[in-house]
Amino acid sequence: MRKLENKSVLVTGGAGFIGSNLVETLLDQNNKVVCLDNFATGKRKNVKPFLSNPNFTLIEGDIRNLDDCHKAVDGIDIVLHQAALGSVPRSIKDPITSNDVNVSGFINMLVAAKDAGVKRIVYAASSSTYGDSINLPKVEHIIGKPLSPYAITKYVNELYADVFAKLYDMQIIGLRYFNVFGRRQDPDGAYAAVIPKFVKLLIDKESPIINGDGTFSRDFTYIENVVQANQLAATVEYEEAVNTVYNVAYGERTTLNELTTWLKEFLSEFDSEIANIEIKHREERVGDIPHSLASIDKGRKLLAYDPQYSIKAGLKEAIQWYWENLK
Repeated sequence: MRKLENKSVLVTGGAGFIGSNLVETLLDQNNKVVCLDNFATGKRKNVKPFLSNPNFTLIEGDIRNLDDCHKAVDGIDIVLHQAALGSVPRSIKDPITSNDVNVSGFINMLVAAKDAGVKRIVYAASSSTYGDSINLPKVEHIIGKPLSPYAITKYVNELYADVFAKLYDMQIIGLRYFNVFGRRQDPDGAYAAVIPKFVKLLIDKESPIINGDGTFSRDFTYIENVVQANQLAATVEYEEAVNTVYNVAYGERTTLNELTTWLKEFLSEFDSEIANIEIKHREERVGDIPHSLASIDKGRKLLAYDPQYSIKAGLKEAIQWYWENLK
């Protein structure tokens, strides 16, 4: 696999779940890494292990501030843009802030990179862009209408990326993440993702609550697959492989009922009482997409993307981490 090595890399949102995993890998591969984060959702504990590394620089700043973006890209070869305000429900509750961070902040990063002469930008796009499209599996060139303000912001990012690439001779690649999970993903808060939230509840001997009857399905994607995709996108040299978007997923669909069954099974290896915890249900959540399954053929062909972790393999590693860190 192609690796990103001996470069100066900016990871925006580097104190977040995905960002901090990217930072860790890049430092291990002899890169100089700059992290730009305002700690709105990122965690200081996620970057604490890196602070003593001479190749790591932390800039506490905000992508909504163009000066902070200019400072962060100084001397940078490649930008991995992960900073965003995630969560469909949060965007429904507060669309203005989601737009400010995800759209205005994204434009600031594009402008700052352009001004600094940074050619290659890899940015976090989202599977939410597929909206009301009923096609399965999801293929990159067929999308529907967005179902939330968050989805709109991520689609607008793709439009801006396309325009900047054409106008300013930049190489910009979007990665549409599908339900990423793994170590360092925050289990707390109103907008926590389903896997860490359910894991914490089960560890605490509480019942997870599924929205709907549990037949909704997702293409859950372990963090190591995402790290691989970012490195491949950052290093690919084929002209046809840049200035486009890719699905980043495993390519298999898992229902929420199947997910909770596996979570109970794997966690009960640490505590047998967890196997008896009841799973509860409530009404469906507004804005939720019923089913999500990615085609990863385009990534395989153009990036040599080859995800190594199935959901079950990823869950086993993630649960081991949560058990050690949440107990």
